[in-house]
Amino acid sequence: MSDRLRDAAAALHQQVGAILAAPVLASDNDVLLLLRSATIAQTQATTLVAAVVESARAEGRTWQEIGEVLGVSRQAAFQRFGRPIDPRTGEAMLMEPFAEAGELARTVIDELVRADWDDVVARFDPSVRARLGPDGLAAAWAQVIATVGAFESRGEPEVTRAADLTVTNTTLAFEAGEFVARISFRDDGMIGGLFILPPGTA
Repeated sequence: MSDRLRDAAAALHQQVGAILAAPVLASDNDVLLLLRSATIAQTQATTLVAAVVESARAEGRTWQEIGEVLGVSRQAAFQRFGRPIDPRTGEAMLMEPFAEAGELARTVIDELVRADWDDVVARFDPSVRARLGPDGLAAAWAQVIATVGAFESRGEPEVTRAADLTVTNTTLAFEAGEFVARISFRDDGMIGGLFILPPGTA
């Protein structure tokens, strides 16, 4: 048993013990205190599962076997617990999304709605800026408006990591339909891709 697995199991055991003892030891038996403790235990259980998966992989178990135990596909198990190695550097790839991506996506969409084309283009990385300037961006947004009418509202961005980029998908509601704004951000906050897509292709 690895140190990480042992530590995770011990932490969870201690937290569950505290929950079981609370009715005896706590003076007011506050159910919200129990809920807080249960939430901590849930987080610790997730850490324990990750440690067991790591041990299973170290013992040669396949992602297929791990996925079957977890009730998910081998790809889903790998995406949740795997540590892919970047073939360019030989180092583990970052798996966490860029923390500010959701807020940046909301800002960029607001700039599109206000027709602040120059502000949006200023956020493009050089490769995107070379292909799409303010006039092209304005023409693309005008095409969307011509198809589904005036902009009405946006949803909350869905944020995922895809290799070097953090990808955000945000539903945009117009008077006669919906589109999805897919905006990809580099870890420095620059935009590495921007697409306004019909929902079926997003």
